[in-house]
Amino acid sequence: MTICFIILTSFCDYNSVSAQSAMMNVMARKCSTLNGKWQVIIDPTGVGEWRQVWKERKPEKKTDFFEYSFEGGPVLNVPGDFNTQLPELTYYEGTIWYKKVFKCTPKPDKRLFLHFGAVNYLADVYLNGNLVGSHEGGFTPFQFEISNLVKDGENTVIVKVNNQRQKDGIPGVGYDWFNYGGINRDVNLIETPVSYIEDYSIQLNKNSQTEIVGWVKVDGLKSVQQVEVNIPELKVKFKTQSNNEGVAKINIKSKVELWNPEKPKLYQVIIQSETDTVNDEIGFRTIEVKGTKILLNGKPVFLKGVNIHEEMPLRGAKAYSKTDAFILLNWAKDIGCNFVRLAHYPHNEYMVKLAEEMGLLIWEELPVYQHIEFSTPGVDQKMEWMLKEMIKRDKNRCSIIIWSLANETYSFTPNRDNALIKLEKKCKQLDSTRLTTTPICTQGYENNTFDVWDTLYRHFDVISINEYLGWYTPWQGSPKETKWKMVCDDKPVILSEFGGEALYGNILEPSDVANNWTEGYQEQIYKDQVELFKTIPNLNGVSPWILVDFRSLSRMQPVYQNGWNRKGLLSDMGNKKKAWYIMKKYYDDIKNEY
Repeated sequence: MTICFIILTSFCDYNSVSAQSAMMNVMARKCSTLNGKWQVIIDPTGVGEWRQVWKERKPEKKTDFFEYSFEGGPVLNVPGDFNTQLPELTYYEGTIWYKKVFKCTPKPDKRLFLHFGAVNYLADVYLNGNLVGSHEGGFTPFQFEISNLVKDGENTVIVKVNNQRQKDGIPGVGYDWFNYGGINRDVNLIETPVSYIEDYSIQLNKNSQTEIVGWVKVDGLKSVQQVEVNIPELKVKFKTQSNNEGVAKINIKSKVELWNPEKPKLYQVIIQSETDTVNDEIGFRTIEVKGTKILLNGKPVFLKGVNIHEEMPLRGAKAYSKTDAFILLNWAKDIGCNFVRLAHYPHNEYMVKLAEEMGLLIWEELPVYQHIEFSTPGVDQKMEWMLKEMIKRDKNRCSIIIWSLANETYSFTPNRDNALIKLEKKCKQLDSTRLTTTPICTQGYENNTFDVWDTLYRHFDVISINEYLGWYTPWQGSPKETKWKMVCDDKPVILSEFGGEALYGNILEPSDVANNWTEGYQEQIYKDQVELFKTIPNLNGVSPWILVDFRSLSRMQPVYQNGWNRKGLLSDMGNKKKAWYIMKKYYDDIKNEY
C-alpha cells in the first residue's frame, strides 16, 4: 500500500487547481459513464461559494441548519445544456452546482481519471469535498486524476459551472450564438494501467503519401517501454522503444489507400506498449497549398462547404450526441457538401469522427471571436491553451484540413496582429501538416470593387473572406462585374461566409424588400453570389452562412427572427428554403478529381 501511494501521488500535484490536458481517444478507453441525472443547485447570486456547498455539511445538533441542499432540488440531464431543461433557466447566465454520486472500487495497479468532454464556461470540480481542479473554456476536453482521492464504495463529484460571459474570456462578452451553459458533453470515469498510453500522433508525413510518421507518449513511472504500432490491413508491425520521457518515435513506409471525400478509407490502428493498448480508426491523406491551389492528395480540390453551429434546432438545444451529429452532417451531405466549417469553436468529438467516416473535410476553429481583449494580460495564454487542447484531441483525424485561429477580428483592436501571428506560429509548431486561416470581414467595398487589404492574411496559408453583399451591404453594381484587390495575390481564397436572412414559408410581396424577410429575397442573394464567385481570384471554396437557422438573442425582430438567426439554408425544423436549391445546383455542377 505504501508503494501504491507513492506511485499514485507522483503523477498529480493536487495543490495545483489547473485541469490536466485530456488523454487522447477517450472512446477507446475503459470508461464508466457518469452521464445521466445530476442533482443541481441553482445559484444566481453566487452565494454557494461562501456557503461551501461542495462540503455538503449535515446538521449534527438540533439547532443546526444549512441554507442549501441538493436533496429535493431540481435534476438535470448530463450531457445537456441547462437552458433548455428548465423554463426558469432559459436565459440564465450564472452559477449552477451539479452533483453526482457514483460507486468505485479503486485498484492498486490502476489509475483513475475524471474526464469531461466540455463544460461551459468555468468549471470547479470537487470530489468527496476536495477541490481537484478548475478549467476555463466551454468547448474543449479536460480531466483530473483522482486515483488517490476516490474511496471504495460511494463517491460524490460536485461541479460548479458558470456560463457567465467573461470580458477576458475566449470568446468574450459579445458573440452571435446562444450561450448554452452546463455540462454539455459526456462525463466519464476512465481506468488506465499505472503506465498508460496518454497520447499519440499517427499521420502521413507532410507532402508524402507513403511515409507514416508520429510518436507515442507513455505516461507513468515505467516510461521506457517497448512500443508497437500495428496496422493489420497493411500488414504493418512497427516496433520501437520509448525514451526516458516516455516518447517513442514512429516512421513507417507503406503504400496506403488515401482517404478522400468520395472514398473515406480508415484503417484499424492498434497502439501497444508493454502495459497498455489503444485502438483507433485512422485515415491517411495529404493537404497542402501549392501556389494558389489547395491540394488534397496532390490534386486540386474545390471545397463545397457550409457553416454549422453545434445546435440541434429541431429541439432548439445544444447538440451533444452522435444522433445529433448524424442529422446535421447528413443535411450537409444532402446539399452536396464535401466540406464543413465547424463554427465558431471546436464541436464535440462525435461530430468530428462522424464527419471523417462520412467523407467530409473539416475546418475546426477556436472561439476567438470579434472583440477579443488581445491586450489584456492572460488572454494570449488562454488562446494558446485552447489551441493545444483542440489540436491534441483531433490531430489524428485526417478529415481536418484547416485550423482556424479566429473569426472576424479587427485590426484596430490593440495587440490583435501580434497575438494572432504568435498563435499561428504556435499552431505550426504543434501541427505543421495542416493549413491555417483566420476569416476577416473588414474588406473595403467601393465602386463595385473589393479591397481585401488586411495584412494579417500574409501570415496564414489561406485567405478567408466573410462578406454579406445583398444583406448588410448593398450591391454597387452587377455581381458578375465585381473587381478584387488582394493584399496577397499568391494564396488560395475561401469565401467563408455569405448569405442573408429569410423566414421559411414567408412569400410576402414585394419579395425584393429586405425588411420583408422573404425566401425570395434570400434566394436572389444566393443567385447573385453565384455570379460573384466567378469573379473571385484564386477561389478554392465557398461556405454559406449557415446550414440551418440557429438561436441568437441578439436577433430581436419579433415577427421574423424572435431570437433566431434566420440565415439558414434550412429552417429550424429542417425545411429547405429557396436558397438551398441554388447552392445544391451550384455544388452538383462542380466535379472534383480524386
